[in-house]
Parts: sequence; C-alpha cells; structure tokens
Amino acid sequence: MTLLLAPMEGLLDHTLRDILTRVGGIDRCVSEFIRVSGTLLPERTFLRVVPELRHGGRTPSGVPVRAQLLGSDVNCLAENAARLASLGPHGIDLNFGCPAKTVNRHGGGAALLDDPELIARIVAAVRRAVPPAMPVTAKMRLGHLDDRRAVECAQAIADAGADELVVHARTKADGYRPPAYWERIADIRAAVRLPMVANGEIWTVADALRCREVSGCDALMLGRGMVADPGLALAIVAATRSRDASPSGPLPTFDWADLRPLIMAFWSLVLARTDIADRHRAGRLKQWLHTLRWRHPQAEALYQAVRTVNDPAQMAPHLVASMRQTG
Repeated sequence: MTLLLAPMEGLLDHTLRDILTRVGGIDRCVSEFIRVSGTLLPERTFLRVVPELRHGGRTPSGVPVRAQLLGSDVNCLAENAARLASLGPHGIDLNFGCPAKTVNRHGGGAALLDDPELIARIVAAVRRAVPPAMPVTAKMRLGHLDDRRAVECAQAIADAGADELVVHARTKADGYRPPAYWERIADIRAAVRLPMVANGEIWTVADALRCREVSGCDALMLGRGMVADPGLALAIVAATRSRDASPSGPLPTFDWADLRPLIMAFWSLVLARTDIADRHRAGRLKQWLHTLRWRHPQAEALYQAVRTVNDPAQMAPHLVASMRQTG
C-alpha cells in the first residue's frame, strides 16, 4: 500500500504537511496548486508554495513532495514546468480536478475535463519540457458535470506520457458530498494502462480497505481524513501489514495525548511564519481544529474555547489548558 497526502488549497499547506508527515505512514505529498496564467513565474513563487524545494524537495521528516501546477495555457504551463523542474521537486503534478468556481470560470481545474484533447496537449507539453527522469503526474475528477468522459480523459493523460494518475472519484458537480464512486476508478483502470491512485472519502481504515477492494488500487491518496485523524496513515499501514486485519477491527489511531504536541508544534510553526499577518495566525489554528473535532471531542472543546480569539497572544493560555486534558 502506497499512501499519498493530498493537496488541499487553503488548508494542507507546507506547515501542515510538515506536521502530518512527522507522524509517519505517508510515502509522498503533493503540494497545493501553483496557478499559472499567462506569465513565467519567478522562482520565489514556487518556493513560497513549496518551500521544501530548498531542502531537496522533502518535508523536514524526509517525505518527498511533488509540486502541482494549475492552468490551461499549454505553452505557459510547459515553460513554468521547466523552471519548476530546475528547483528539484520529486515530480510535477497537473491539476485537472479543482472544483472552485473561480478556477473553473477561467478554464482550469475540473473544467478541463470537458476537453480531453487540451488535457493531452498540456500533459505532452509538460512531459517534453522537464527532464525525462522527473515524474509527470496528474490528478483528475471523474468529470465536470458528469462522468461520461472519465475514461477518455484518463486515456488522454496516459497517451500524452504521464507517469501516474490520481482519480478523485467524484465529479466537479458532486463537490465533496459522499459517496465517492470508487467503482468508477476500477472502470478507468480496466481501460487505461497507467499506474493509478484512488482518492475520495477515505476517513478510516475500513474506508481504505474497501476503497482498495472496489477500485483495485494499491495506492491511495488521503485528504480530509488525514487532516481529521493524523494517525490514519499509520493505522492503514498497520492494518494492511497485519495478517488478521479486518475493517471491523480496532483502529490504532492517535488519541488526544498524541495530538497535543502536534497542535503545539503546528502553532509554533504558524507563529514563526513571516508570510502570515498576526490577525490571520489564530485562524490557521482554528481551521485545523475545526477539522480535528470531527474525530476528537477534546479538539471540539478547544475549538469552542478559541473560536472568538484572534489575538495570537491570547491563544497561549487556551493551548496550555488543552495540554492538561486527558483522553
């Protein structure tokens, strides 16, 4: 089982990548998208989104990071991919799945799934622009408004020379509403010869094992499930390695005692960042706590305690109090 950490714009940035990969179980990360729209971006733009490029393209715990590009201009994407490749990422990923209205309105992300021919040109141009040994991968949804062209889009990506494809098993119209249609990934795998990664609605070990069974993929990408339960990847690894693993068995996930130092480390990293204004620092912590509370009642209590706190100096007493909690 290979486990990837998903790109999540506005949430799973390099700070949270650092924290979550410290726990273990993740084999590779993909960065949030770097938007390309008509210009050759300066190196500092790539380094801002993927500061791991300054350290061999790996998180502090050594997990490799692929940098993701988003756009629809074939030549501009190729030029930016070449510049990005010179900075040493562990591959370049192309975004054909973002459901954001502002992105789709400009012809990017999931909107490209209506035009498999353009997708093929983008992948082929990027493949030509970067060194042959550097992986070029893609992430797509099942479609824009429906999934009728899912196989066609995946085939276009494969024929254009991509090395791997992540399939988020929902359309843009589906958004993030359950369920994820893992069986459609199996349909794509049956028609397209390309290493494939299943993504979507993997919250527990049981979900991971069921997704593997239904999709046929031995590689999974974890997103919100990993943010809500930082021990999820380790639990999946433990389950798949155990001969008597069962989806109904106990989950060896992190408890609150394991999470407390991670929350403190995250807050310390947020405070150290020079690109976040003081008035926004508390919001970054509350954003993660908002997701953690789906799995941990102590996170719910902490979130409620700091929900109206915006001054970073006022956050410390609440965090210290949370460290005394048990559970």
